Amino acid sequence: MMRRYRQALTIERSIEVLIRGSSGVLSLLGVDGYPYGVPLNYVLYEGNLYFHSIGVGRKIEAIASNGRASFTVIDLDEIDSARYTSLFRSVIVTGTVTYVEGDEWLLAFDALCDKYSLDRPLAERRAKVRSCTSAVGLKLTVLSISGKEAKELAGVKYQ
Repeated sequence: MMRRYRQALTIERSIEVLIRGSSGVLSLLGVDGYPYGVPLNYVLYEGNLYFHSIGVGRKIEAIASNGRASFTVIDLDEIDSARYTSLFRSVIVTGTVTYVEGDEWLLAFDALCDKYSLDRPLAERRAKVRSCTSAVGLKLTVLSISGKEAKELAGVKYQ
């Protein structure tokens, strides 16, 4: 349970943050035993997070070794110097990362392209996805979602 539970976001507000966000940090346990965090674009699709990758490198090695992960999205981080603090809002998702292929990946990749290139024509977006044969699909199956915001944003006062 979150220590400052009165600052917790509801699941609905946490999902809004995930939908609104454009990037986050995927945290994994590296094969060398050290934590490894990598900034990524993502999409929340059908209740899980999806990413794309080239299919080689430190991230892929870490996932192959241990798929447990967390993903953090920072929605707001505004310095409030008069209060010696920052006004923040963030969400952490935990779960397991696995490879995804076939129709599931094509639909998730479509959703990813829609999120980041919605201003481009639909046919162009779909053609781009179908022509990208080097991308590997990754899925973070959501186990938990936890969001929190600054006490000032939550309207909370502590003694």
